[in-house]
Amino acid sequence: MSKVIGILSIKGGVGKTSCTANLGAAIASEFGKKVLVVDTNYSAPNLGFHVGVLEPEATIHDVLAGRTNINDAIHHINDDFHIIPASLVGRDIQPFKLKGKLRDIKNNYDVILLDSSPNLNDEMLSTMVASDELYVVTSPDYPTLSTTMRAIKLALDKKTHIKGLILNRVRGKKFELSIHEIEAAAGVPVIGVLPEDIKILEALASTTTVSDHSPKANASIEFKKLGAFLIGEEYKDPRLWHRFKRSFISRNKEVSKEEINKLLMKNKHEVF
Repeated sequence: MSKVIGILSIKGGVGKTSCTANLGAAIASEFGKKVLVVDTNYSAPNLGFHVGVLEPEATIHDVLAGRTNINDAIHHINDDFHIIPASLVGRDIQPFKLKGKLRDIKNNYDVILLDSSPNLNDEMLSTMVASDELYVVTSPDYPTLSTTMRAIKLALDKKTHIKGLILNRVRGKKFELSIHEIEAAAGVPVIGVLPEDIKILEALASTTTVSDHSPKANASIEFKKLGAFLIGEEYKDPRLWHRFKRSFISRNKEVSKEEINKLLMKNKHEVF
């Protein structure tokens, strides 16, 4: 069943757009799913730079303004991975037409990812309205956590639900907030932990995704693991050390917090 997933954040610099692009690429390349990523950050778009679409002829702005059919705004990165970019120069649009426009092409894809605006305005609300599931990208520090909590409150006010947090740019340092601290403050489970990885910046400099640039990098593997969760698939970590570590942890009945959250959420889906 096709679904639309909105990726949110209210603070710039947390890697929301990078997460959207790399998740889409990982789901398409590793699991053979048809994936569309859409730049719904209408005021300050840059999703196209992450996948090499630099000067698009048609964009989501043209679609929402009624100048272009949505099919004509789709750019093919490869057979399974497509993008609808946005215009770098802002134009008058009607953002709440997004849901209706996506309805016309939704069944052509397994997953549609929306890279939301970080602004608390109609741009973000249009992404919330158009999405079947919402996730917030955050990082392990107090300023970002405070804005994450604002996004969660906004979603609740609009009668929508944030399904999980994606913890990005994690360095594994003692000064960082722990998963337990973040969940306790936000009241939302962490379902993915993405490491700070220079390979992501190298990929961005080459206007490609980290899955294509460095498929064996830590970040690539973690994006595939997170992508597997979002589509309900299984993914086995190919790294020998991590397989050994997971086996050791399993024998000792200790599982990471994000893995527990994924398991609980998966079981909930199977029950309902």
